[in-house]
Amino acid sequence: MMEPLFSDPMDGQRSLNDRLAAACSFTALRTCFPILTWLPRYNLTWLRMDVLAGLTVGLTAVPQGLAYAEVAGLPVQYGLYSAFMGGFVYCVFGTSKDVTLGPTAIMSLLCSYYIERDPVYAVLLTLLCGIIQTAMAFLRLGFLLDFISYPVIKGFTCAAAVTIGFGQVKNILGLKGVPRQFVLQVYYTFHRIPEARVGDVILGVSCLFFLMMVTMMKSTLRSLEDSPSSLVQAARGIVWNFATIRNALVVIAATCVAYSTEVIDYHIFTLTGKTAKGLPPFSPPSFSETTANGTHVSFNEILLDLGGGLAVIPLMGVLESIAIAKAFGSQNNYRINANQEFFAIGLTNILGSFVSAYPVTGSFGRTAVNSQTGVCTPAGGIFTGLVVLLSLAFLMPLFSYIPKASLAAVIICAVAPTFDFRVVRQIWRVRKLDVLPFLVTFLVSFWEVQYGIVAGVAVSGLMLLYVVSRPKLKMSDHGVAVVELASGLHFPAIEHLSGVLRSHALHVSPPRSAVLDCHHVSSIDYTVVNELKDLLKQFKLHDVSLVFTGLKPSVLEVLLAAELPGFIHKDSMEAGLQTLSNSPHSD
Repeated sequence: MMEPLFSDPMDGQRSLNDRLAAACSFTALRTCFPILTWLPRYNLTWLRMDVLAGLTVGLTAVPQGLAYAEVAGLPVQYGLYSAFMGGFVYCVFGTSKDVTLGPTAIMSLLCSYYIERDPVYAVLLTLLCGIIQTAMAFLRLGFLLDFISYPVIKGFTCAAAVTIGFGQVKNILGLKGVPRQFVLQVYYTFHRIPEARVGDVILGVSCLFFLMMVTMMKSTLRSLEDSPSSLVQAARGIVWNFATIRNALVVIAATCVAYSTEVIDYHIFTLTGKTAKGLPPFSPPSFSETTANGTHVSFNEILLDLGGGLAVIPLMGVLESIAIAKAFGSQNNYRINANQEFFAIGLTNILGSFVSAYPVTGSFGRTAVNSQTGVCTPAGGIFTGLVVLLSLAFLMPLFSYIPKASLAAVIICAVAPTFDFRVVRQIWRVRKLDVLPFLVTFLVSFWEVQYGIVAGVAVSGLMLLYVVSRPKLKMSDHGVAVVELASGLHFPAIEHLSGVLRSHALHVSPPRSAVLDCHHVSSIDYTVVNELKDLLKQFKLHDVSLVFTGLKPSVLEVLLAAELPGFIHKDSMEAGLQTLSNSPHSD
């Protein structure tokens, strides 16, 4: 029966309605708005734990935000401008209960290479990063992160830890005008040690010593007895809370000391200096600027100046955050949605650009504090955001008295755990060749951090391509040459395979037949088919045969469709050998 030429328009309408209904279903809404998965079950117990965790993380976020703004080369208030939006956005769109978004040491370091200490550049970069990350979420480009291998990530984080940590030594010493490039920074820091300010050195070293001691005290809590008395348990809780807010305690104490010396007009510390008062205005970022000397910088010129930062910073932002989310998801027995995380980070950066934030990502340190404090839902980020907002509203005048040496101590202790060179021994034990991308990334990052990432990815890619182009082949002799492919077959490998078959079957005297065992081959492409066609012609010219065995149905279908001359296939190697033994060309 002939079908009607035109279908009923109501059918299309019903189909459209069905698709709209599916898109608007509660399951779809929960995918877009993960808050709907936990909000209906929210209770007072969760609220109490979220408030406690949020306030604790907030006391960590404020001093770290101030410190990381220094790393980015921006006035300290920009660290706080960047620290509150993530809590509100991630609460609605995030899929991890533990992750906290905000400024981080690595992101701040990367930004410093592109924004040229210019807040206009920083805020516009935030908007562009957010747009790129959101587009990546809609296009489902999360697979791009799979091309950044673990050795590259570890090489980058270790180098970043050294770069960031040593970059703060000048503030411990109270030095100014030290170059940013790492090699020059090392040289001029040691060269100018005689110019160090005694007050800054004493304060910085004291802050470092205090932070290290408290961190060591916290780490020993895990090794204590498992069933302590109530008194010991209470003492443990005090030490743990004391250690958790150690950054805030150090900054507060150092600020009080500095303020007391300033009141008596005794200037012995290098201070943060004048800071903007109050909350940032909610307004779109500027797409151009006029410099102090009257030069107008257009949007296109800013884009050219940002250059590779528009690729490196969005990618590293989502990579750092998703790696953290996966780690804590595995630890606490839940799964995250990578593309939804892309969207949450991207939207945070887009909205953050309206409050003068610079690019943010997930923070490992604050996420660990969040998890250890017992956060139950992403709502903890709301209370972290409120702590930051209250600090901006009421404490900004006091922040001008914060000594830079104390912030330097906070940064050094924050990045120290990310320098873990023991990973080299672990990589070496598993696969020695993987040490190469680690070392390349680590060493090149001291020239420029972003180039280190690119170099590491390039080396990893070349290693991967070499493996693809040189698949393992198992050779054996059964009166005829037998070649077994130990892995898949794609176009970079076909020349190698063709050369092996020619050397073991055609370029011997006399030429002999061959069996190609393909039971590991799951797909082939046109280049492979074309080379096999030439190879079969060469076997025919030498009056011998090439038999394919173990072909999967999908591969066999492609080879049959190609109509290869002299194509012979058998289900098993034994059948292939039997075919050749009965062939007049087998001798």
